[in-house]
Amino acid sequence: MATPAAAPTSILDKPLIHFGRRVLDRTAPGTPQASYRILELSPLTPHIGAEISGVDLSGPIGDDLGEELRQALSEWKVVFFRDQHNFGPEHHLALAAVWGEPEANPFFPKGDTASVSRLAKDAMAVGNENIWHSDHSFMAAPALGSVLRAVEVPPAGGDTMWADMGAAYDNLSEEMKARIEGLTAEHDWVPTWGSFMTEEQIAGLRMTLPVVEHPVVVRHPRTGRKVLYVNEPFTTRIVGLSDAESRELLHELVLQARIPEFQVRFRWQPDSVAIWDNIAVQHYAINDYYPQRRVMERIAIAGVPLS
Repeated sequence: MATPAAAPTSILDKPLIHFGRRVLDRTAPGTPQASYRILELSPLTPHIGAEISGVDLSGPIGDDLGEELRQALSEWKVVFFRDQHNFGPEHHLALAAVWGEPEANPFFPKGDTASVSRLAKDAMAVGNENIWHSDHSFMAAPALGSVLRAVEVPPAGGDTMWADMGAAYDNLSEEMKARIEGLTAEHDWVPTWGSFMTEEQIAGLRMTLPVVEHPVVVRHPRTGRKVLYVNEPFTTRIVGLSDAESRELLHELVLQARIPEFQVRFRWQPDSVAIWDNIAVQHYAINDYYPQRRVMERIAIAGVPLS
């Protein structure tokens, strides 16, 4: 007797990403409505990303302006400024200081000062940041944020995208939220940055940059909002799971950053400046401009251990 043919299967039988309405809260429930007296904000999406006008970042940043900048970043997760023509290294450092101390990336080339990383990409130095990631998650206290200035941009292309990882968490199923609650994950720089190094170089850096663990779901240190905190290049495994289960779960979780409704995209112009909350978002530098030249300068802001 012939065995009945198996019913055809579809990727929609068990979709990883559900279509339909998304939960897109700009802030955590119960957060007071923000108001601004100095800044003029123009949202790029309803919940992530806003352009700010009416501010010259080369001028002094007083207490009131600093507090509104902090409030705007907490609310929108990434904010943008255009036409900052007089913005030099000293202004770059002063702006980053609104949130904290600068933190050097151990792998980036330095700019005019040790705290400023200069990222020059062209036909000889191809961009490789085109993957969804969170800066410095391989550190025990990951960077709180970053301030990025466009020095030179290609005629077309070279945009950057950011994904709201609070929205990424909110839109997980209740079953998935329960599954990952309390889990921790290992973060490591060796699979990415180490691929450009010799074994001796890796061993030398390993003393100061060991494998670290962070919660899979963190409470944002400023807003208290729950955020999904795993990223494709640096999160290597989930502690306590088998290798196969860890790979499967991480694969499902990192896909959350790729959902367009969670994202904002920014078209750079020379002298544009972006500031983002590195715990609340991941970002992706689109590498579609090769072999044209793109030069950016970045300061990372030192963070705290996550919980």
